[in-house]
Amino acid sequence: MAKETANHKQNALNKGKTIPLKIKRLGINGEGVGFYKRTVVFVPGALPGEEITAQIEKVYPNRAEAKVKSIRKKSKERVVPPCPIYEQCGGCQLQHLSYEGQLKEKQDVVRQAFERYTKIKPENLPLKTTIGMEHPWEYRNKSQLQTAKDKEKVIAGLYGLNSHRIIDLDQCMVQHPETVRVTNAVKKILEDLNIPIYDEKKRTGIIRTIVVRTGFETEETQLVLVTAQQKIPRKELLVSEIKKRLPYITSIVQNVNDKKTSIIFGDKTLPLEGPETIGEKLGELSFDLSARAFFQLNPKQTVKLYDEAKKAAKLSGTEKVVDAYCGAGTIGLWLAPDAREVRGMDVIAESIRNAKENAKRHGFANTHYETGKAEEILPKWLKEGWQPDVIVVDPPRTGCDQAFLKTVGKIKPKRMVYVSCNPSTLAKDVHMLISEGFKVESLTPVDMFPHTAHVEVVCSLVRDK
Repeated sequence: MAKETANHKQNALNKGKTIPLKIKRLGINGEGVGFYKRTVVFVPGALPGEEITAQIEKVYPNRAEAKVKSIRKKSKERVVPPCPIYEQCGGCQLQHLSYEGQLKEKQDVVRQAFERYTKIKPENLPLKTTIGMEHPWEYRNKSQLQTAKDKEKVIAGLYGLNSHRIIDLDQCMVQHPETVRVTNAVKKILEDLNIPIYDEKKRTGIIRTIVVRTGFETEETQLVLVTAQQKIPRKELLVSEIKKRLPYITSIVQNVNDKKTSIIFGDKTLPLEGPETIGEKLGELSFDLSARAFFQLNPKQTVKLYDEAKKAAKLSGTEKVVDAYCGAGTIGLWLAPDAREVRGMDVIAESIRNAKENAKRHGFANTHYETGKAEEILPKWLKEGWQPDVIVVDPPRTGCDQAFLKTVGKIKPKRMVYVSCNPSTLAKDVHMLISEGFKVESLTPVDMFPHTAHVEVVCSLVRDK
């Protein structure tokens, strides 16, 4: 008995202990995953196939977290991260993995989710290869960087990995160069004019966040200054200096956020110069984007994502389509030219207004939008004699509402297209949809955010006759 206890102590994981570890796969946050005496160990920076010495940092009842102490056997896919602040920043998680390796591992993350949460046999999983980018850099059309003072210098960036210290980003390889150029110029202007910068601890100062969004197709750019109060000292001088140094900016607006919160935007937005919106195009569709409007961060891949959704919908021109959780109606409008009718719903009234405006602007007469929950509106339409052939859904990371999934089972559309930004919640929801009479026809991962751990998936489901 005493010998068993001694062995257990020797095998037990505790903080500071170094262990040999073979990395089996990547986790959903991009960390390496290995097993030590049946305990799962997560190691950021480690890659599948690598043999490492890991140092335990945290121990939980069912898992442990560690850091790489040394790599004994290196992955062939390991590369030197090109970004000089990659390890401090934390905005990207996979720059140390070749791009081909990233696409392969993202496909595997989807496979793992379906193995874990569904009963589909691995050999029957219709999983395609990940759709990547030809140039997987400079793809983000929007930056939101917190400001701070470092001695007399104004900095703007992201909170460093596992810290509350802002890492100044004067360059970023995944941002559109225009967003970087504008942010750097605005930092210098704020510094030159001595405009007070917000201090989160003391809750003093004015400028909290610099937000820049640029249109890939229109080349229009909007600058948003998020402030802790409405009054900005030397406001006219600030605006005229921005116009002088950045004459090509389309729109300058102020957003007021006086709350103690990590949420970027407040409720009040005020125009400072130019129109309140900028334009952007996705394929044949054009959009007016206000400061707080949601829009996909990677327009080039969004076209590929929506084209996959259209392919999965298999429209012939006769189908009635529902765009559930429709937001401003983007996916539904993408499908509208090939559908008989598109109907959408969303709980946010402002989104429904935007969807109606977008449909009208593009001349679609075959769309209809209502504010409310899908699980309440779908049965109402069914009672009125309107049954959809295809339901398309693009929910938040938390996945679909259970009541909605049960409603879909009762409505019995011929097919469903589920666009997901979270493979785990997708797999859980698909498990439920299978019990409601559906089967998975295809799964296509799409890399919307190269060099990060995120992966989107287009899942096509059909009624299992």
